[in-house]
Amino acid sequence: MTFAAEVIPLERLALALIPVVVVLLILNHWAVGTKTSLMAIARMLLQLLLLGFVLESIFEADSSLIVIAVLAVMLTAASWISLRVVVKQRTELLGKAMLAILVGGGVTLVVITQGVLQPTPWYEPNLVIPLAGMIFSNCMNAVSLAVERFQSEIGRGTDRIVSRQTALEAALIPITNSLFAVGLVSIPGMMTGQVLAGVSPVIAARYQIMVMCMMFGSTGMSVAIFLHLIRDLKPAGDGDDALKNPETPEINPSSWTPWTPPSEK
Repeated sequence: MTFAAEVIPLERLALALIPVVVVLLILNHWAVGTKTSLMAIARMLLQLLLLGFVLESIFEADSSLIVIAVLAVMLTAASWISLRVVVKQRTELLGKAMLAILVGGGVTLVVITQGVLQPTPWYEPNLVIPLAGMIFSNCMNAVSLAVERFQSEIGRGTDRIVSRQTALEAALIPITNSLFAVGLVSIPGMMTGQVLAGVSPVIAARYQIMVMCMMFGSTGMSVAIFLHLIRDLKPAGDGDDALKNPETPEINPSSWTPWTPPSEK
């Protein structure tokens, strides 16, 4: 007996929200706050619904210019979101993040689509766009981890070369864990989707190997390029003020009062 993929009715799709509601109740009970989670869930629902309609139109248009425009939007959004952890320097670092993700992710996308898969036409929308989304989103997360760790390390006075090494290692932790776990702990989404669609698990495994290599390569290259570009990045703040504790008041030596011993009675 095999499971055939079908259109999920909305009332059954709503059942998927049960675990989400449980987590929201836990957050509320622990007084953590649910505002951010609710906003994230609402955006997810809206964005995915819109994405479905947009991609359907793009696939029907079958235009290389539209595909390139979509990739440009994805690249810009990924670069901007990756710098969410460095709000004060976001604009300054945007160009560097875009260049890093463009080179690291773009090179990987070309190798995979034009070398491994070789679609006809070369810009096949239903192939290039989903793969680009997977690549750019992973690069985005890795760059975000890297810049946060790098800035944190140099803010503590760590040597910049050591800080760069630490940041690279930290950024690669998620994808490295995925490489260790795939096939043992997890069956990745792409492979699961293909199996559900009736593709042989052996064939699906080959595609997943391609995806995992794609993820590791694009992530590592993007982070390495980005860390090289921000090697002279200053800690958050202006000059030495960035290293000060904002809760510690500044002491003016000129206001000191000399200590005098108490007079003896």
